Amino acid sequence: MKRHLTTLLSTVILFMLLLLLWGALIRLLHIPSYLLPSPVQVGTAALHRFPSLMISLGMTATAAAGGLIASIVVGVLVALVFAQSRWVRRMFYPYTILLQTVPIVAIAPLILMWIGPGIFSVGLVAFIICLAPIIANTTQGLIGVDRNLIDLFLMNNASRAQILLKLRLPHALPSLFTGIRISSGIAVIGAITGELFAGSARVGVGGIGYAIQYANSQLETDYLFALVAAATVLGFAFFFAVMFLEWYFLHNWHESARTAEME
Repeated sequence: MKRHLTTLLSTVILFMLLLLLWGALIRLLHIPSYLLPSPVQVGTAALHRFPSLMISLGMTATAAAGGLIASIVVGVLVALVFAQSRWVRRMFYPYTILLQTVPIVAIAPLILMWIGPGIFSVGLVAFIICLAPIIANTTQGLIGVDRNLIDLFLMNNASRAQILLKLRLPHALPSLFTGIRISSGIAVIGAITGELFAGSARVGVGGIGYAIQYANSQLETDYLFALVAAATVLGFAFFFAVMFLEWYFLHNWHESARTAEME
């Protein structure tokens, strides 16, 4: 507990020093507020627009969480299929890499045209951008089981389903959580990217991406920085939630979680 408190205190102190450095540079270099507002101005803008900021944050969080959860479900199912057949894996696995190579900004306008604006379109963009890391890491975890362990199961007349459920899936959990950690951060990016193109189903109400466009058009730089800070906090919240779930499911039996606790 003492180690965690020390880490938290160090992080807070570093954050406060960065804020002080930010304000000092603005005063020393005489940077106008419309180019770079001070931390006080950003905080004031966030307080003045707090209700709308929370609405935007909630909409983006909903779309990002929906896309992330859907990508976990679909990604695990696809990885299970890939792990059962080398032929299927060789035929279709390269197409999952295609999801990472195609720019999401090229896909988002198509989704808007096909489905229309709204939270479903935004969640679909987040789903697409999150899917590839889940499939890649889970597949690697499922097929990376030691052959000696598989032979041991076969010697005890284990069925294909028993090998999958009792050996491959537990072995793949750390890899799955690695993929989820990667996707948890980019889920927020995907949702905001979708909002930049899909906008909102209602005029004047939208997520962080929609609010960023509005603040930029009105030259509200202080509120723009507040929105960026809110998006950063949301990304951290997703990441640490996944880290907690990883610790919860693995710390009693997997070596990686125990090693992290000892460090």
